[in-house]
Amino acid sequence: MLSQETNDLLTRVGPGTPCGEMMRRYWQPAALVQELPVGGAPVPIRLLGEDLVLFRADQGEPGLIGLHCSHRGADLSYGRVEDGGLRCIYHGWLYDRKGRCLEQPGEPSQEGLASGWGGSSDDPLTAAGPARFHEKIRHTAYPCVEAGGLILTYMGPGKPPLVPAYPFLEATDDRRFNSKVFHECNYLQANEGNIDPMHTPFLHRVGDATTSMPYLGTDIRAELEAEEIDHGVRVYTAHHAGDRNYVRVTNLVLPDLCAFSGGSNDGYTVNWHVPIDDEHHWKYVIVFKSVESMDRGVVRRERNDVLPGYRLEQNKANRYLQNREEMRTETFSGLGKGFQAQDLCATEGEGFIQDRTQEHPGYTDQAVLLGRQVLMKAIQAVQEGQDPPHVLRISPEVPTLIAAHTVLPAGVDWHRFWEHPANQESGLTGQPQPAEAPA
Repeated sequence: MLSQETNDLLTRVGPGTPCGEMMRRYWQPAALVQELPVGGAPVPIRLLGEDLVLFRADQGEPGLIGLHCSHRGADLSYGRVEDGGLRCIYHGWLYDRKGRCLEQPGEPSQEGLASGWGGSSDDPLTAAGPARFHEKIRHTAYPCVEAGGLILTYMGPGKPPLVPAYPFLEATDDRRFNSKVFHECNYLQANEGNIDPMHTPFLHRVGDATTSMPYLGTDIRAELEAEEIDHGVRVYTAHHAGDRNYVRVTNLVLPDLCAFSGGSNDGYTVNWHVPIDDEHHWKYVIVFKSVESMDRGVVRRERNDVLPGYRLEQNKANRYLQNREEMRTETFSGLGKGFQAQDLCATEGEGFIQDRTQEHPGYTDQAVLLGRQVLMKAIQAVQEGQDPPHVLRISPEVPTLIAAHTVLPAGVDWHRFWEHPANQESGLTGQPQPAEAPA
């Protein structure tokens, strides 16, 4: 269990908080590209405890600036996209993507000054003359880039780091499916669920365990190992079943995403848990194929039904439509067969912020515990004035990101199995694609 102080350090993400400052050192998703079509209306968002507005300037470039006008606080999401920026409808102040105020059409011009209008010399905003008042305004603004069907933003100080060259960000549209789901809970407890491999045979079980998950055999337990690596944590799960080992490799990637193998080694799935504030977050889901094009219709049908606003139809308000009769014969949880609703029920059920002072972690939680240590190291690095791990300044490549599964004969070392020539030549089931897995 954690102390309250440590739990707060890991979960509080607003401006000025240790975890929030660490989060701001990385590129974070602000929206799906489809949420901000060219020519579309500005979109109000809340990210890391800040109220912001996302818009596209005249040339289509995304911009992210403070939601409330620097003049008198009007909501800029109702503004006009024109003249190279976003214009407030209250008094016409115009902001560009860098937060510069380009125009204040209601303020006096040079001609107005010549006719006798003058500002107080004691007023720091008008001391240089009202005609230059707009030059004094520095509105909140954060740089944005588009990558992998996402609009990413950097909310930290100084020069932004390189955008990591994750394969799922560089894949063509036919090899990627993006969606997102609203969560009424802190980002951390949902992301920790991704590196908790032993919830799968329970929460996600369909019918008889040995039918839906044959690798379990007669023993539901598994051998687990977690190791700290440059981008976060690598997790091994090995189920021993007779003469075979079923091995799965999952990654916690700093600061708030996870990559894990799905039903095929042609790619993997990413859950990116982006804080809205301390008690709410978005889970961005990226289903990625390394080589083959995907059937987007099939992928969409495998997702739970999503309502407008990216809320699941199964949610806390309707108790996730749990069916107690279904629990008897069809699913372990009674929540249908969609993983998203099952995960939502489990993680939201821990409370808005899980009280980790009351938990009792076991052997199967070693990856979760290591993940917390890695996050604490990243927070400490920022407090000491350094870049946290996995902030990329020299090269965007992430060669250690391996998300895969395989079947190995008993007795074959399953650690770093993708590196062993014997394994690569054996034709084993689930061998990672050599051109894409070491992404």
